[in-house]
Amino acid sequence: MSGPTHAGPTRRGLVAGSAAFGLTAGSGRAAEPATGRTLLITHPAFAGHETGLGNPERPARMRAVDQALSAQDFAALRREEAPMRDDAQTAILRVHSPVHLDRIRAAAAGTRAGPVHLDPDTVVSAGTWEAVIRAVGAGLRAVDAVMDRGSGIANAFCQIRPPGHHAGRDTAMGFCLFNAVAIAARHARVRHGAERVAVVDFDVHHGNGTQEAFRSDRSLFYGSTHRMPWFPGTGAASETGVGNVWNAPLSEGDDCGPFRAAWTDRILPALDAFRPDLVLVSAGFDAHEGDPLGGLRLVEDDFAWVTTRVAEVAHRHCGGRIVSMLEGGYVLDALARSSAAHVRALAASAS
Repeated sequence: MSGPTHAGPTRRGLVAGSAAFGLTAGSGRAAEPATGRTLLITHPAFAGHETGLGNPERPARMRAVDQALSAQDFAALRREEAPMRDDAQTAILRVHSPVHLDRIRAAAAGTRAGPVHLDPDTVVSAGTWEAVIRAVGAGLRAVDAVMDRGSGIANAFCQIRPPGHHAGRDTAMGFCLFNAVAIAARHARVRHGAERVAVVDFDVHHGNGTQEAFRSDRSLFYGSTHRMPWFPGTGAASETGVGNVWNAPLSEGDDCGPFRAAWTDRILPALDAFRPDLVLVSAGFDAHEGDPLGGLRLVEDDFAWVTTRVAEVAHRHCGGRIVSMLEGGYVLDALARSSAAHVRALAASAS
């Protein structure tokens, strides 16, 4: 089965070879007491989404983050398994077309003879359907938890795969099948009556699917730093939607200086002015300097810094409600350290 194609270099081609910069990690999932106000949602099924030899978006990503978040300083995290929810497909249809939903379902059902490539990057295998439905379910559950003040949950990190922010209404691309963060944002609007929902994105690649889903809706905000020109070729500062899209492109080799300036001078003031009722984060860690093909030079402290700054805006406007969802990050050591720094900053902001 062939799926949508896109021009220019593939995302897989840009990050291929990252597997050589890996981490040997055990499953490491801990079962510590649930005493904190930060919720971690994940599931073993995410490692069941098999993408084939040489694909950097691979099950080992989950094991690397598992290991990092099993450290003692994360003992207070509340931990839940990502659910298979009855409302997941209804939620998907708020962002994606019925044709796209059926295409992904049919591709997953057709994997008995082996993985199916929807494009050179994007693979569907026998474990994919459960993984993508649980990824959507993780976002829905996290939104429900942080919007319910009786839950005691201030914020959440969804450790999921496959990533989602490239998936458009009718398009799977860049490893992404369903846009879980955009689906979670729509869920907050429909289920919880949130009037203004924001997604901020610091993946090295622009979240073209999220921008597509939001660009004509003033109740939704999208702000992104990303390398440009780079896959997928979108994300210019001139792409502003209806005044609700704030792109801050970075150049190859940029480090903490341009990155922090982009957030301080452009995205955070716009987010503050938007006054969100909920902030979602597309947390991609492939802008880390350890990724030889990401092309940016961020370190763990930069991800902690931006998480803290976003949390400050969330505290001013929505009681600190944040739902973060894992996107990219393909060099395992860097992914593990960066995820830990991000979750540590979320937990500190919730205390």
